[in-house]
Amino acid sequence: MEPIYATGMAAKLRSQWDRDAGLGQNHNAVKLLGQDYESLRAQCQQTRTLFEDPLFPTSTSSLGFNELGPRSSKTHGVRWMRPTEICMRPQFIMDGATRTDICQGALGDCWLLAAIASLTLNDDLLHRVVPHGQSFDGGYAGIFHFQFWQFGEWVDVVIDDRLPVKDGKLLFVHSAEGGEFWSALLEKAYAKLNGCYEALSGGSTSEGFEEKCPPQCLYMLNFFRGADLFSIIGRAIERGSLLGCSIDITSKFDQEAVTFKKLVKGHAYSVTAVEEVVYRGNMTKLVRIRNPWGEVEWTGAWSDDSREWDNVDRSVRGRLQNRSEDGEFWMSFSDFLREFSRLEICNLTADALQAGQVKKWSTSLYQGEWRRGSTAGGCRNFPATFWINPQFKVTLKHPDSPGQSDCSFLVALMQKDRRKKRREGQDMETIGFAIYEVPREFVGKSGVHLKRDFFLTNASSARSELFINLREVSSRFQLPAGEYIIVPSTFEPQKEADFVLRNEVSDRSHVLRAQLCCVSLCTDKDLKTDGFGKESCRGMINLMDTDGSGKLGLTEFHVLWEKVKRYLQIFRDHDVDKSGTMSSYEMRRALEAAGFKLNNHLFQLIILRYTEEDLSVDFDNFVTCLVRLETMFKTFKTLDTDADGFISLTFFQWISLTMFA
Repeated sequence: MEPIYATGMAAKLRSQWDRDAGLGQNHNAVKLLGQDYESLRAQCQQTRTLFEDPLFPTSTSSLGFNELGPRSSKTHGVRWMRPTEICMRPQFIMDGATRTDICQGALGDCWLLAAIASLTLNDDLLHRVVPHGQSFDGGYAGIFHFQFWQFGEWVDVVIDDRLPVKDGKLLFVHSAEGGEFWSALLEKAYAKLNGCYEALSGGSTSEGFEEKCPPQCLYMLNFFRGADLFSIIGRAIERGSLLGCSIDITSKFDQEAVTFKKLVKGHAYSVTAVEEVVYRGNMTKLVRIRNPWGEVEWTGAWSDDSREWDNVDRSVRGRLQNRSEDGEFWMSFSDFLREFSRLEICNLTADALQAGQVKKWSTSLYQGEWRRGSTAGGCRNFPATFWINPQFKVTLKHPDSPGQSDCSFLVALMQKDRRKKRREGQDMETIGFAIYEVPREFVGKSGVHLKRDFFLTNASSARSELFINLREVSSRFQLPAGEYIIVPSTFEPQKEADFVLRNEVSDRSHVLRAQLCCVSLCTDKDLKTDGFGKESCRGMINLMDTDGSGKLGLTEFHVLWEKVKRYLQIFRDHDVDKSGTMSSYEMRRALEAAGFKLNNHLFQLIILRYTEEDLSVDFDNFVTCLVRLETMFKTFKTLDTDADGFISLTFFQWISLTMFA
């Protein structure tokens, strides 16, 4: 049976209800595209057929759209084969999943593979992503599934096991042994999640980390030379954190350029271990690193065949030294600092990098969106629109230690689903955020709306290090206890994207709530209108027809006329540029002045419904909108007899309201 997909507002409501009930949590992953692994597998076993995934077919569309598109030489001659067709005795996992199972193929997804390699160092997390009980033995039906942590929820991805093969070899990721397929199937599942294999090309290791675990704390460390960095790395590895490193590039010609000592620029490596050894009477710090290519290794000091190992105790040398060309190598910590530019650490617990006393952290995750004309205001370089961005309030209550006033917290801003949009010619937007202290007059109050004038006259208390076109921008801050507003934005206004804002505060010292930006101005201008249309008139009658006659008596008409006069005054007061029409920004202020406090989503729907192509609203549409809102507000209050904010409707009541309100 084919799945049935809900659409539009009904789908959004159903989705939210399901998530409120626990869907997407650790024990109840969201089923991507509605595909249920157990039922599909049972169906294949019953019919004795191998699963073929209709939602990720064996076609060029699943490979890519440009470099891996239908006309690309890279995809010429590609066949899709099952592991049972590739080798005699395929294994899902052979002797446990290890980092040598991940060798890069003809796809630039080293960032993902470095994260997967680190994943093999944590069995609990590995088996959360790669569920138990999958094999090519009894019960094999050509179907597998994997789970990813994406934008605040676990997602279960079902795939068939047909993999792209060229010249008899797997085209993309493969294991060193050749007969082990969990990593290739995991890569395929991630490609399906993002639309195609080519969508995986290029990225940061931290992005790969984030898809494998709920990153309660993510530190992006542009390398510092602190003496405790080595111990920080050691503690992170001990606690199961995922670590990656890379060498920054300065131009496009540096991408994957190999240095004199065989390190690759702009390439994602995984950090897999640290050790201290006695070398010539002194303690020497070492770091173990792995190249997901499965080859091309560091040739400097402490590399596989370097002379330094000759001066190390034999038992230590036997335990650590590895002479095989498997992509994994040791180097001294001092060389590590000198050669690499960036270290990325994804912690499974937010206190993983804290020395000494362990602190409790609380995490809040909120979905948001930037929409043209309503919530896409750009950064502070655009003061006329910056204030329309979504705003979030955080309250810091408990300082880090007695006698101090500062509270530690983390803010991470992640844009959603951008890889899927590559096929449409879109990529990552340039994003960042700023943090402002709440003005004294608004402290302790809910529904704080910081206006344009506030941002013109107040500096930020903190902000993201930079605006950049990465999927996530995150920073750790220390600010005095108090209330703050976080304003996430794209760099330029009118850039549309969905995002997730994550906030982590120690000792449960947070309250994070979405706030709606609203404003109030005044002006006076003649109107631009073609007069009230039929829809406007019907709406007015529905609002004022108290006796159900479908007509207005003199008293009803008098009340309506007073409302229209009030709407006219509000329109004139908020037509700031005296254009005779209302811009989407002016519309927002006017709605608040009329007594309607709406969330971002409702306001976006109003902009879509009532504005012209240039996002302007004439007086006719303005009145129609206000009449519609007032009707719906009035109807709800009438039905909400116990004033608890909830109503219960039968199907025909719902139809009556939506069709004729």
